Amino acid sequence: MSPQRQARAVRLGPRSLAALVLVSAVGVAGFGWPFLAPPDSRLGAHAQDAPWLFAGLLVLLVAVVGAAISESGLGPKAVAMLGVLAAAGAALRPIGAGTAGIEPMFFLMVLSGRVLGPGFGFVLGSVTMFASALLTGGVGPWLPFQMLAMGWFAMAAGLLPGPDRLRGRAELALLAAYGFLAAFAYGTVMNLAGWPFMSALASNVAFDPHAGVATNLARFVAYCLATSLGWDLGRALVTVVLTLTLGPAVLRALRRATRRAAFETPVTFDRPEEKPGSEAPHMTRVTYEAGP
Repeated sequence: MSPQRQARAVRLGPRSLAALVLVSAVGVAGFGWPFLAPPDSRLGAHAQDAPWLFAGLLVLLVAVVGAAISESGLGPKAVAMLGVLAAAGAALRPIGAGTAGIEPMFFLMVLSGRVLGPGFGFVLGSVTMFASALLTGGVGPWLPFQMLAMGWFAMAAGLLPGPDRLRGRAELALLAAYGFLAAFAYGTVMNLAGWPFMSALASNVAFDPHAGVATNLARFVAYCLATSLGWDLGRALVTVVLTLTLGPAVLRALRRATRRAAFETPVTFDRPEEKPGSEAPHMTRVTYEAGP
């Protein structure tokens, strides 16, 4: 028997893909401009203004992506699923806030992106980070960077290979390995969002706008090792442990909810035939046709 095709809450169309590429390109520039701008660039003179500029751009672009994905088919059932998972993720985030990188929301983002697909994963990651920031009071110029990074994190989980065939221990091992690596990647990307503006520390790990790419890259690696390695390792280990222990139950629950929601099942309305001379009021019958 061939495996059943996995349903997607959001099917990415050409417009949605173009918007994702656009926001990702601007995000790469927003995160990586210290390595993209030459030493004699005037960006260094406006380093303190850069976070506000890129934050404003990312807010607008994330809104564009959300609108494009919604237009591609984020129906009421998907919106309800999005609200439930975003609320759960936002509630999980404060549990370990400030304690050695214990952030259980990451494993939920991995599993949700895996089951519901990359389009839904991007929207879920962004909305969850926004909701959790409102809950914890973590609103600031860094929030759009967190929304974009978490959107990438959850979206990539939906792009992992074998969603229709890989099940059981092999799938859990894949998700655990991805969660481990992605937790470090998320921490590294978020370090990029703040590291260029730490020059006031005048240390050997701070960004030097007058130095070359190789020098600043070495400084950045030293900065990550000195400031966030322990936090990222804690996040990665917690993600692995929760994926291996709670993953089977959460995956089953998500897939059961996805089947019951029938995201890809179109709804048609048929009017039954009336007998001649009948004065009965018109009735509308709703039937559901299985998707392709």
